[in-house]
Amino acid sequence: MSADLEPQNALVTPAAAPTPDTPELQRRGFLRAAAGVGVAATGITGFPFVHASEKIVLRYLGTAVNQDKAIAEKFEADTGIKIQYIPVTTDDVTKRAVTAPNSFDLIDTEYFSLKKIIPTGNLLGIDSKRIRNADKITPLFTKGEIGGKKVGDQGTAPKKVMYLPSGTAKDFAKEPTQFMTLIPTVYNADTLGIRPDLIKRPISSWAELLNPEFKGKAAILNIPSIGIMDAAMVVEAMGLYKYPDKGNMTKKEIDLTIKTLIEAKKAGQFRALWKDFNESVNLMASGEVVIQSMWSPAVTAVRTKGIDCTFQPLKEGYRAWAAGFGVPKTTTGKKLDACYEFINWFLDGWAGAYLNRQGYYSAVLETAKAKMEAYEWAYWMEGKPATQDIKSPNGDVLAKKGAVRDGGSYESRMGGIACWNAVMDENAYMVQKWNEFVAA
Repeated sequence: MSADLEPQNALVTPAAAPTPDTPELQRRGFLRAAAGVGVAATGITGFPFVHASEKIVLRYLGTAVNQDKAIAEKFEADTGIKIQYIPVTTDDVTKRAVTAPNSFDLIDTEYFSLKKIIPTGNLLGIDSKRIRNADKITPLFTKGEIGGKKVGDQGTAPKKVMYLPSGTAKDFAKEPTQFMTLIPTVYNADTLGIRPDLIKRPISSWAELLNPEFKGKAAILNIPSIGIMDAAMVVEAMGLYKYPDKGNMTKKEIDLTIKTLIEAKKAGQFRALWKDFNESVNLMASGEVVIQSMWSPAVTAVRTKGIDCTFQPLKEGYRAWAAGFGVPKTTTGKKLDACYEFINWFLDGWAGAYLNRQGYYSAVLETAKAKMEAYEWAYWMEGKPATQDIKSPNGDVLAKKGAVRDGGSYESRMGGIACWNAVMDENAYMVQKWNEFVAA
């Protein structure tokens, strides 16, 4: 999606904006087809209704992946405030935040982008005293903990960039403060996808991606900033090197990682280097590939074809990603009030439950749970066998009765994070070396 594709007075569904360089869009593309689900006119109370004569329109900048038609319709029905989506690529979200903060009222961006955006002073610190459920936001973001235990924080772990010293600060606070950079929207943890019916033995390590046993039947994600971290997980799992921070490699570490990939590629290890969501699905569904970098919804897409596919938990852990809402300093007055209203509404449960039903995780688990059926919560969040078929928001069956979610419970999956998506200091060099791997 190019930066000039902005809807004028219309909502844009995620299906409108697929691009190879928008990984979160592709990751959620399959399940986001559910976005057309109908919504009730009411259901959440406690939000003042804005009369038509006082109509407020919030310009929401982000990747199309999070710009869900059903969420916008439900919010407008509950509050009278209209959301106007501005869908651009991940990179363009950051560029707009740095160069044109007056072109949007609300931003939905990944936490790793904050190292580029916050120093400009273009984002306001969000006043947590105006966020009703601020104290209920998962401690994964505020403390870097799940179930009282620390999780891996290599890369841009949200806790590193979660707080500002003041509402107009241009650097991050080292301790929690009243002012938050972003309020989390969605997050998850990624791992390898496998075809257990074709592999026919347990897979428990990232090292298996380069196991010669799977020569010509392995694939890796060809988006440099993510693919190299998957590669680093493999390098560590093979015992070749232990990175101080996989999310911020030195040039020597980048060289080692790429050298390992090039050697594997020249030996014929990879059937494909995929960029497109549908490509990853087709590679697995056809059996051309039996192990690869994969996103959870792509695994689900393979399963809906009646083909066995697993989003495989691995002993070394997961690579995590997270996005959140921010407010530019140019948003003031009623628009600013409306932004706070939307964020509060988003944390109040309906949106959280809607996202959880698609396999993602929401910021405030307590309110989302209240909007879900007990059997849904047990399957998605507690890792328990489904007591009845599990369906997406638009009624597609995602898991049959008796199925257990890959990775198990929320605590098991998010508690197993090894690293987070990041932009390296040596990003330009890394991309150059990654392109050498692709061309090899």
